[in-house]
Order: sequence, then structure tokens, then C-alpha cells
Amino acid sequence: MSDSSTNNVSPTAFRKLSVVIPVFNERNTIKEILDRVQSVKTGLETELVVVDDFSTDGTREYLQELEANEPPNMRFAYHPHNRGKGAALRTGFQLATGDLTIVQDADLEYNPDEYPNLIRPLIEGKADIVYGSRFKDGPQSEAWHTFGNQMLTVFSNLFTGYRLTDMETCYKVFPTKTLQGIPLRSDRFGFEPEITAKLARRKLRILEVPISYSRRHYDEGKKINWKDAVAAFAHIIRFRFVD
Repeated sequence: MSDSSTNNVSPTAFRKLSVVIPVFNERNTIKEILDRVQSVKTGLETELVVVDDFSTDGTREYLQELEANEPPNMRFAYHPHNRGKGAALRTGFQLATGDLTIVQDADLEYNPDEYPNLIRPLIEGKADIVYGSRFKDGPQSEAWHTFGNQMLTVFSNLFTGYRLTDMETCYKVFPTKTLQGIPLRSDRFGFEPEITAKLARRKLRILEVPISYSRRHYDEGKKINWKDAVAAFAHIIRFRFVD
């Protein structure tokens, strides 16, 4: 299957953007990322959907204090125990009320100023889904990190028929109705291969847009590890056959 199937996008329907932000123990970065998202000018109304996945470092209390002040265009959800990024995303997707939804990590690896470039292909009807690629214009991190991501992407492409350069990217933009109509099962970091496989099953076009990337390290709070990478290979195979 190629990534040039029939366009299912209705560009005139896009008036509001939901930014879904899964959060787990990000007290050092949460205020800055929320401020940066709120400052972006996309031409669309924007809502932030913040899902705390049972943080224990003060992030949860910060968000609850923020919520108590009733900030406009912000929605909050709190998991009663830690369930994983995929579970937090599912919660956020169901709360999203925008016409488009974008995923935003709560760290500072990805730059919200790139939202306009990411949503433009959808607004113009040139794609069904947009992925922000960290590697489309060449590597932006250590060789081993780039190699691991590329191996997962190549393996995913073999099963989906896409020609992606960065399946594991955080930045993915969807029409919200499309996203909410796809059953999702992964609780941890399996969301990336799962959603890609399920978009392929629905023959939706994915367009990649180059993005910048500032990778953080484990001593700075990075959570995904080699076990999640190994699990990703299993998810790629599983979701090729299971919806």
C-alpha cells in the first residue's frame, strides 16, 4: 500500500486545535511547555488537554493548582494510578473537542512553534494525517538513537506500506473524528507503532514534515528505554493483523 490513497480530509471543517499533553513526573518542564504551547499562533482556536499519569514529583499538585484558577481553553484529567503514555493519550483523545488533535510531550524535546507547519497540510487538504519527522532532513541526535529509530521505522514500513522516515515521532496531527474512531489498546509507548498500523489499515495518507529535535537524556528525566524499543517490534507485527 502506498501513502497516496484517496483524500478523506475536509479542510473547511478545521476551526479548533486540541493539544493533548500526557504528563508523568515533569515538574521541571511542565510550566514552560504549557506556556510555549499557549503562545503559539496557528490561526485556529486552541485547547490544551493535559492528562497527568499519577505524577509523584509535584507535577500533579502544580496542575491541580493551575486548574483551580480555571484557565481558559484548558482541560485536565488525572489517572488514579500510573498507566503509561498510551493510556494517558487515550484519555486525552476522548476529551479533545477540537477539529484537529496534535500530540505534545511534556518535556522540551519538541518545539511547539512548529505547529503551523504541521497543521498546514491538513488545512490545505494535502494529507489525511501529518507526522513531524526528526530525520527527514538528516539525523538530529546520537548515531545509536538515530539508528534505533530508523530500524523501527523501516520495520514498520515493511508491514504498513508507508515510506516514513520517523514512525516513532511524538508530533502527529489527526482530524479528531478520525482519531476518536480508531480503537487504541497500548498503554505504554506502543502507541506509535499501533496508530501507524491502524492508519495503514484504513488507507489514510500520512505526510511527513521536517521538525527540529532537542533530545534529552535519562538523567534529565527521559523515560523510554530499550525494553520499549524491543516491545515496539512486537507491536508492529501484532497491529498489522489486529485492529
